[in-house]
Amino acid sequence: MPCRLDVPQNLMFGKWKYEKPDGSPVFIAFRSSTKKSVQYDDVPEYKDRLSLSENYTLSIANAKISDEKRFVCMLVTEDNVFEAPTLVKVFKQPSKPEIVNKAPFLETDQLKKLGDCISRDSYPDGNITWYRNGKVLQPVEGEVAILFKKEIDPGTQLYTVTSSLEYKTTRSDIQMPFTCSVTYYGPSGQKTIYSEQEIFDIYYPTEQVTIQVLPPKSAIKEGDNITLQCLGNGNPPPEEFMFYLPGQPEGIRSSNTYTLTDVRRNATGDYKCSLIDKRNMAASTTITVHFLDLSLNPSGEVTKQIGDTLPVSCTISASRNATVVWMKDNIRLRSSPSFSSLHYQDAGNYVCETALQEVEGLKKRESLTLIVEGKPQIKMTKKTDPSGLSKTIICHVEGFPKPAIHWTITGSGSVINQTEESPYINGRYYSKIIISPEENVTLTCTAENQLERTVNSLNVSANENREKVNDQAKLIVGIVVGLLLAALVAGVVYWLYMKKSKTASKHVNKDLGNMEENKKLEENNHKTEA
Repeated sequence: MPCRLDVPQNLMFGKWKYEKPDGSPVFIAFRSSTKKSVQYDDVPEYKDRLSLSENYTLSIANAKISDEKRFVCMLVTEDNVFEAPTLVKVFKQPSKPEIVNKAPFLETDQLKKLGDCISRDSYPDGNITWYRNGKVLQPVEGEVAILFKKEIDPGTQLYTVTSSLEYKTTRSDIQMPFTCSVTYYGPSGQKTIYSEQEIFDIYYPTEQVTIQVLPPKSAIKEGDNITLQCLGNGNPPPEEFMFYLPGQPEGIRSSNTYTLTDVRRNATGDYKCSLIDKRNMAASTTITVHFLDLSLNPSGEVTKQIGDTLPVSCTISASRNATVVWMKDNIRLRSSPSFSSLHYQDAGNYVCETALQEVEGLKKRESLTLIVEGKPQIKMTKKTDPSGLSKTIICHVEGFPKPAIHWTITGSGSVINQTEESPYINGRYYSKIIISPEENVTLTCTAENQLERTVNSLNVSANENREKVNDQAKLIVGIVVGLLLAALVAGVVYWLYMKKSKTASKHVNKDLGNMEENKKLEENNHKTEA
């Protein structure tokens, strides 16, 4: 605190004092202008807290609320005393306000204490304000009540202010933040400090019930486990409900869930739930349990004879339209199989598979293993090598189970290839022997399976080879002889032609001579007659 006086030239000393509430002075510091010495009075509350400078500025350390007084600077000369007062104000910022004694929950349409907002250790005292969602709350009869209380600490003289709020909540207060603030005065003016936001649990009665199926699925199928969950929109939510199942007039008391295991198609229907004490407050849902039945006739392993008729039917019964797929030996068929006359290639593993596309995991399949049996049938063929030296005898066999083929050769001959078999496909295969017979031989093919033994034979003549060779030789000789005869005939014809040409010439000359002779004879004859 500076001494707001001009120091006179004849100053003797300067002093500071403060005034008690009754106006009486209490001297606290002295400084001589001549000796330059400083003395502090024995005042307990200012012990070791004062400092007086040469220009008579008084400093007080560790300010206290009790320092809020009227201090006076006194400058004394031989003939006068000058005084200048200073009024000291002390401020203490309050602590940050906090909401304490909070209600664990609030109930709608009831006026109930929300909590206390408290701010401690301020000077001077502050003022508390309540807010809902940032807007100031004002007292309203029957809806908002605010009670303010102020306390002072006897030792520190600091104030603690408390404000209690009673509030009538509605459903609109759900998740709404409540805050409070303390407004106080400081050296620079009015300031405000805000508390942290608080959100209160609002209790309200259930006004609506809902029911849902867990886990959520687009479709339910037979064998599934489903859980019904009933929920009320109150707070706290209801813990017990009544569940009503299709065809059962009596309800089942349970928690907010009720589980059905391994449901069947007869579980399709309307399901309801309601509050225990309010049966009219209920909710319902419709559950459809999808099913899929498949019947394949015949099924399993079926053995039929070749040429038999076998009707096959795959009957589907489902809660929705189902797709049907036929497979044979893992290859998809274009249409369902139909057998009016069985063939060996009809044998195989057939599968009828159906599914509901809209229902995940709902598939059924049945299989038919068709076995087509037949007695061995034999057909033998013969093929002669172009050289004529060997013959290939083939034994074609048809039957199931696969017949075993045995060859028997009667007669002698060179067997070039004992046996060669083709792959067994669709009940058919063949075995062949290549032979060069030295004499007439008989080849016998025997085919045998579990059903029957079948035998067939084929005769092969050795002369056929010789005759064919002789025929070929004769043919060659004939061709050569023919060529020679043709050449001879051509030569004879040419010789005759030449000979004829010469003879003709002679005849002409002879004829001309004869004509002359005849003329002479006639003349001679005439002469004779004369």
